[in-house]
Amino acid sequence: MTDWISAEVKKVIKWNNSLFTLIINAPISLFIAGQFTKLSLKINNKSIQRAYSYVNAPNNKNLEFYLVLIKNGIFSPYLYQMKKGDKIFISKHAKGSFIINNIPHCDNLWMLSTGTAIGPYLSILQDKKNMDRFKKIILVHAVRYYEDLSYLSLMKKIEQQYKNKLHIKIVTSREKINNTLFGRIPELIKNKKLENAIQLPIDNTNSHVMICGNPQMVYDTKKVLEHEKNMIINLKNRLGHITTERYW
Repeated sequence: MTDWISAEVKKVIKWNNSLFTLIINAPISLFIAGQFTKLSLKINNKSIQRAYSYVNAPNNKNLEFYLVLIKNGIFSPYLYQMKKGDKIFISKHAKGSFIINNIPHCDNLWMLSTGTAIGPYLSILQDKKNMDRFKKIILVHAVRYYEDLSYLSLMKKIEQQYKNKLHIKIVTSREKINNTLFGRIPELIKNKKLENAIQLPIDNTNSHVMICGNPQMVYDTKKVLEHEKNMIINLKNRLGHITTERYW
C-alpha cells in the first residue's frame, strides 16, 4: 500500500508545448539517486497516480520531475496547469533498482537515454556518490528536436564538474544539428557512429550500459548490445553488462 503524504508545488517550468518540469516540496524519506516515486491527484472524484523518476539529487529538498504533457491524458494536463502553492500527493518512499550500487565494476559506464528519461541520470550525476570507480562516464541524450534539450545547460554544468571524466553526446532524430549525432541510439551503436564520436569502445570486457527510455528504444538497444557486443542483462544473481529501465 502506498504511503501518501501531501506535497506543495513550488514551481512549474514549461519548456515548450509538450515538456515541463514540476518542482515540489514534501517531507519524504531519503531516496537513492536513480529511483522513482509516485505522484497522485484526485480527479473527478477518482485518485489517479503515475510513477516518475527524481531529477534532483537526494540531498536537494526541491523534488524535481521532468514530464511530458500528453494532450488527451488523464493526469499530465493537470500537472501542467498547476501553480505555486497547489497541493499534490507523493509517495513517502521511493522505489527502483536503477541505481549505481547495482552496477558491476567497469572502466566505462554508458548512460543512454531518450526524452524525459534523462531524469534519473541527472539525479545520479548530481549525487556523485560511488562515481569515482569509473574511469569514463558517457551520457547520451537522444531527443527528436534540439529544442527538446530542456536540461542541456545543467548537463554542461555537470560535465564541467566531472572534468574529463564525463562525456556528453546529443542525438537528434528529426533534424540534423552540428556537433550532434543524427538517428536512433540502436542504429548508432550498430554502425559504430556512437563509439567513433566518443572514441571509446562499447565492449563486454570493460563497459557497462545503462538504458533508460521508451520501451521500443530499450528493447532495440538491448538486442543490438546482445547480438553485436555479446553483452548480457545484469541480474541480482548474475552479473552482466546491461541495466535497463523502461520509462512507461
